[in-house]
Order: sequence, then structure tokens, then C-alpha cells
Amino acid sequence: MRTNLARVRNIGILAHVDAGKTTTTERILFATGATYKKGEVHDGNTVTDFDPQERKRGITIFSAAITCHWDGHRINLIDTPGHVDFSDEVERSLRVLDGAVTVFDGVAGVEPQSESVWRQADRYGVPRIAFVNKLDRAGADLDAAVASIRDKLGVRPLVVQQPIGSEESFTGVVDLVAMRAYEWVDDVMREVDVPSSAHGRRHQLDEAVAELDADALEEFVSTGTVGTPTLRKALRAVTVDGTGVIVLCGAAFKGRGIEPLLDAVVAYLPSPLDRPPVAGRTADPAEPFAALVFKVNATATGRLTVLRVYSGTITKGSQVMDATAGRTERVARILRVQADRHIEVERAVAGDIVAVVGPKAAKPGATLCAPDAPVVLEPPRTADPVVSIAVEANNSDRLATALSRLVEEDPSLAVRTDSETGQTLLSGLGELHLEVAVEKLRQTDGLTVHTGRPQVSYRETVVRGVTGFTYRHAKQDGGSGQWAHVVIDVQPDDGDFAFASTVVGGRVPKEYVRAVEAGCRDALADGPLAGNPVVGVRVTLTDGATHVKDSSELAFRTAGRLALREALRACAVVVLEPVVEVTATVPADAVGGVLGDLAARRGRVTDSVTRGGTMVVTATVPLAELFGYATRLRSRTNGRGTFTTRPVGYQPAPERKAA
Repeated sequence: MRTNLARVRNIGILAHVDAGKTTTTERILFATGATYKKGEVHDGNTVTDFDPQERKRGITIFSAAITCHWDGHRINLIDTPGHVDFSDEVERSLRVLDGAVTVFDGVAGVEPQSESVWRQADRYGVPRIAFVNKLDRAGADLDAAVASIRDKLGVRPLVVQQPIGSEESFTGVVDLVAMRAYEWVDDVMREVDVPSSAHGRRHQLDEAVAELDADALEEFVSTGTVGTPTLRKALRAVTVDGTGVIVLCGAAFKGRGIEPLLDAVVAYLPSPLDRPPVAGRTADPAEPFAALVFKVNATATGRLTVLRVYSGTITKGSQVMDATAGRTERVARILRVQADRHIEVERAVAGDIVAVVGPKAAKPGATLCAPDAPVVLEPPRTADPVVSIAVEANNSDRLATALSRLVEEDPSLAVRTDSETGQTLLSGLGELHLEVAVEKLRQTDGLTVHTGRPQVSYRETVVRGVTGFTYRHAKQDGGSGQWAHVVIDVQPDDGDFAFASTVVGGRVPKEYVRAVEAGCRDALADGPLAGNPVVGVRVTLTDGATHVKDSSELAFRTAGRLALREALRACAVVVLEPVVEVTATVPADAVGGVLGDLAARRGRVTDSVTRGGTMVVTATVPLAELFGYATRLRSRTNGRGTFTTRPVGYQPAPERKAA
């Protein structure tokens, strides 16, 4: 049957760790009838956190897809991780989503990782609605949370609900659009009288929407209010185009506010038809097939390739092209993903998120398409690893196979062999990221794995450059020779790498200029101080010369590589170390010890806020100094302190790091 795409919602649930994201997902599944028992994170029985490590640690590690239905709509929902170490899972999920619900803590408001995932969603233009959760907690304040959304995220919040009661007495919400009020008693929603205070809030909503939508403005000017049909239409329009963000509220743990949240998902978030074409392909089942792979589960018993279909139709037995690798694969089975369960289907059409069995080499970010209509879709961005550990096992062959499968599933992991020590190094986005990967080697592959102390990934950059650096490459070894002459300027740059040519008169042909650029990129792999990758460099080719017989693209690429390598030795270069922002929530009586410990770790405190009997301290700290910090913080706060981190870039390292 042809899917009614207007009634499909592909959404993600985004949040800072512990904001209640997975609990919100569980209550959505319960409210829609997808499950018949409410899963609890603390009980380890949630549907989407089904991996043993997720249940043991009480956090989401791997994105999980599940389908549910509400008000005649099919909702393909992806629960994403909230911990910064697994932000690459979020990145890959956002690339294939049409909309998202961002969950905020009603006490803390916008937290560091919720800010990070918001920026990730901005990169892909994903429309969002906000759900302020935990309004039943002591200190919860919807208005304060909305203010933090406005101030920290720089968006226009449109509050469409008013809470009934506060903190422990929070019992329900007023729908300011329909002007109806609801309370929840024993998981049952019932309609109650609308409080008189809601009319003032509705007028504020009318004013705010009128400033963003022309039809709403016209109606507001002529009548002094915005009618409900016009308001609904305007709210959907500003959500889809990103000029405003609808804000709802509730208490997911107690099931309060979930049904109105689902109503908002189907009313305001876009369907696949509302999203712009991708690489010229529209969400039409009749168009040629095109899909983007965003997740791979490579197990010892089989390989599941999870993808978003952007156009066309795929059926069991279809031949598809992996346009990224340039090979043709056969789709043996198509599965509707229900977290760790799968339902086999005969076909998938534009707008679907499904898993397929058959493709043996498609990696996350790969495009699968019709062989007679090839296309390459833009892949999601992959974060660079910043922490490495040495890994070894008694069976090195099995370890190599297992590591290869890990990297296949998670592109933010990397494996390499240290040329000096011969050790196998596993690199990732953080200490927890690597802990999870190693534990997976032990549990899934049954390996006895030993690890070395984590090491961070440093960079090198130019702080003072050189001009007019001349290099001549000449090589004769009996056959055709190699000859190239280049003159380059090397200067600092705000980006990773920039290249330009100011050569005139055709002294260096264009194809040789491109070869010089490629050679310069080759040279960035090993810096002059400690062999770290080089960033923040701008190279300008200012002059050069060719040989009538011995010049070639290979010769100029070699000259570019060797010229930049030698020029960097003449520049002033410094080592950069990764820096993270640490947000620690600690008891007021333990603040002194925590601040002293941060100072000892070369931390710089940037903010501190008192919340009741606790203090939230924000500091920037070199990543290398944070190993073991969780244990130290628990010790200094008698187990009451918590912290989160997020990467904020690189800064010059002390001179000893250059050694």
C-alpha cells in the first residue's frame, strides 16, 4: 500500500543526560499502545535502552529506532544518547530526521549537552519543539527554563501550555491553543476547567505569533486576537521554518503531559513531504530509489544496515548500488525496527526508516540507490577521536576482527598501530566512549582484553609563519625523472587548512597547482614538533617553475609535501591540547575542595550558580587532566557530586607536551 506521507513523522528525542529523555520515550510508547508496561531507567527494563551496558549504566549509549502510532499518524522515533561521548550517534541520527523533540530539565533549564545537541540539529536544519520536563521536582520553574532557552539557544520560544500547580502539586497543563485544561490522575488524563490566569498567557502567545506570521498578524490587528485555526497554522509554519520554537511542559515520569506532546508532534512537526528535496530527490515512492545509511549493527550472526529512504521504493530481492563504494548489493530482507526486535516487511518507501539485510559493506554515511539512477547523498559529519588507549588480547587475530567490526558500526572510533611501540591503539571521543567499546569486545566477542592508560590526541599549529619559502624537487633514477620547483608562504589560519595560488603567467599549470595542494594536505599528517596532525595553516603558492620533460603531477605533489614539511620547521609552531567545558553540580559545603581540585587540573572557572543547597560550577579544563575525575569528584563530595563535559576546542599546551 502506498504510504500516506503526510501522516508520517520521523522524529528524534534529544536531551542532556538525565533530563528524562528515555523516560519521555517510554511514556510515549506506553501512551500510543506500542508497549503495555511502562519501562523505567532505574529498573533496567526500558524498550529503547536494551543493550546490557545501557541498563547497567542507566544511560543511553546507542540510538534506537521504534515505530508507534498516534491519531492516525505513524511516528518513527529515534531515542538518542545524551552523553557527550556518544554525540556521533546523535549526529548520524539527526542527519536522517525530519523533526525532533528536545527535552529540558524543568529545574536546570538548558544544560551543556542540550546546547550541543541543539547546535547539531541547527546544522541539519531539523525543526524542533521543546518539552520542559520534571515540573514536579522541587525548584522546577517553567518560566526560568523558557528564559534559558531564549538566552542560551538564541531562539524565540512560543509557550503553548501553562502548568496547573507547581513542584509537588503539579498535576496537569492548560492547552493555550485550544484553551482546554487537563489533569492526570493515576495515569488517566481528564479534562478540567480552564483557570482564569490562562487567558493572559494566551494573549501573550497571540502577540508573539503575530510578530512571526503574516496571517496571524493581520487577524491580530483587526480583532485583537488570533483564532485557533490561524494560530495552529502559524505555529506549524514557524516550527517548520525554524523562526520559532514551541514549548510544552510536563512530568514524564508520572506520565503528565505526554498525550498533548504527541498531539503537538503530529500537529506541528513536518512530514517527509514538508522537507526540502535531498540531492534533487523528493519524497515520492515513484521516483528512483535513494537512501542514506546512518547505522550499522555488525554482529557475529549477521549484519543489519539501518537506513532512511528519501525517494523511491525498495522491495525484498532488489539490487541496489552502494554509490559511496561503487558496488552493487542485493537486499535479502527488509525489517521494521522496534528497538531490539524486528518485523519483516515486503517493501519500504520514501519517508521510511528501516533496516535491511544483505548489503555486506555499506558503512554509516553510505548512499544506497537504484543502479540505473546513481546519486550520492551528503553523509553526516564524523567527529575526530580525541582519546586513545592501547588494547591487547591473547588472540590478536580475533581482536583485529572484533575491532574492525567496532569501527564499522561506529565511525567515531579509530584503530591504528603505533609505529614505534607496535601497540594497537583504539581512539574515541572520550573515556566513557572507550570503556563502552572495550566492554563490548569482552561481552560480545568473549575476548580477554587488557588496556593501557588513556592518551589524548594533540594537534600542532603555526603561530608565526614564513614567506617566500623555496623548494626544488629533482630526482633521477634511470627512468623518467621528477622535477618541480615551488615557492610558498605559510601563515596561521582560523580554519584547519586553506590553500590559494597567486602564480601568474602560467608558470605552474593548474593541474600542478592542484597537485601542490594535495601534497600540502599530505604534509599535515605529521607536525614538526611531535608528529601530531597540523591544523590552522594557510598555504599560498606564490611562484614555481616546470621542467620541459620531467615535471608531472606526482613531482609537484611530492614537492608540495616536502616543501610544507620543511617550511613548518622554519615556522613558529606550538602544540595544541583538547579542552573541555566541565559543569559540576556539587553540595555547597564541598565547593572549596572541588574548586581546588579543578585548579590543580589547570582548570579555569568561568561561571558558578547557586541552586538551593547546591552550586553548579562551570570550568574549562584540558582533557588530559580529567582522567579519573569522576572518582575524585565522588570522593570530595561523599558521592553527591555529578558532572558533565562537552568539547570546546583546543588551546596551546604547556611546553612539556611538545616533547
